[in-house]
Amino acid sequence: MAYTETRNISWFERLKNSVLGIVTGFALIAFATWLLWWNEGDTFKTAGAIGEAELAVQDVPDISQRDPNLEGKLIHATGFANTDDILTDPIFGIQSKAIKLEREVEFYQYVENTHKETRKKLGGGEEEITTYTYEHKWYSSPVNSSSFHDPAYRDRNFVLANVDDNTILAKNVSFGAYKLPDFLKRQIGGAVPINITDYNSDSVKNIVHAPANYNASGNLIHASGSVIYIGSNPASPQIGDVRISFKETLPADITIIAQVIRDTFEPFTASNGYSFSRLAMGTVGSAIMFENARSENNMMAWIFRAIGAVCVMFGLGMIMKPLSVIFDIIPFLGDIVGAGTGLIAFVLGLAWSLIVIAIAWLRYRPLIAGGLIAAALILIILLRNKGKQSMNA
Repeated sequence: MAYTETRNISWFERLKNSVLGIVTGFALIAFATWLLWWNEGDTFKTAGAIGEAELAVQDVPDISQRDPNLEGKLIHATGFANTDDILTDPIFGIQSKAIKLEREVEFYQYVENTHKETRKKLGGGEEEITTYTYEHKWYSSPVNSSSFHDPAYRDRNFVLANVDDNTILAKNVSFGAYKLPDFLKRQIGGAVPINITDYNSDSVKNIVHAPANYNASGNLIHASGSVIYIGSNPASPQIGDVRISFKETLPADITIIAQVIRDTFEPFTASNGYSFSRLAMGTVGSAIMFENARSENNMMAWIFRAIGAVCVMFGLGMIMKPLSVIFDIIPFLGDIVGAGTGLIAFVLGLAWSLIVIAIAWLRYRPLIAGGLIAAALILIILLRNKGKQSMNA
């Protein structure tokens, strides 16, 4: 059932908040400018490290014997990642002969969803209607319900057992005649569910605590497939139930690019201080691994560029927000001014982002920087001409 709160905000309060928001707007622009600058440098240096590693890498077709001549060399090699270690979950006692043993925990909880609707009023005020709805679902962590807005749902969440996610790595993982370090073990994929045949029931019972308001019936601990379920009935979950699933990463063929250090490996450090290493499942050629690294670097660069540009636009929008609030005394005038300032924030934000990226590229990629500066200037000129046309009209 929905719970609604209505708040009336006066024009003076809105104006005060919008003026205070100017400071936040400038701070957001400053942060976005730093992010855009840092991203271009990081992207360029990462690309440099990838290129330097590609020139230095050496294909090693056989890793069954240690080769002293490979000491300190960056190698590309394929082999079988193997272990004889038996991993044991410290709480549940689940065991597996594996490279990784993972525990994933979910909690059945009430979750609060918020929907806001704002209606402008003549005179510049606003009526803000906030609707709160509640659903129960599996969640990755316990949800604090003490701050829920609907008193009927407040403080109703609890858990039958406080358990965290956990990952255990095998101490000894061989790769031919070499040993894999932890940073490469973590990158090995292909985890599969464990079929639970035995677990430490006494240890599990010690962590289960059912409050008086929990509808307990029969055994509260159930094991099926790869899941240990804490609750009365896995088919009909209640608030507070806990679901723990287990996965194992078994020995497998992998391909790595890493630097040989005695009988193990470490990331390759380029001359610019950036490090590089890769791991892929199965047999993968070095050219494909380096191409994938470049693609990932470019994708992350564009993601951060988009984030930076949006932050600049939001910052400019906050700085110009008082204008639309002032004209909101007559709502449709405020809408017109708001649309205009939104367009200005978009164009100037995009132009500012291009200029920051271009200035960064003057240092890292000077041949491309000129084109970006020209694009930014064109956007500013178009915006200026649009403004003149509006005034003349």
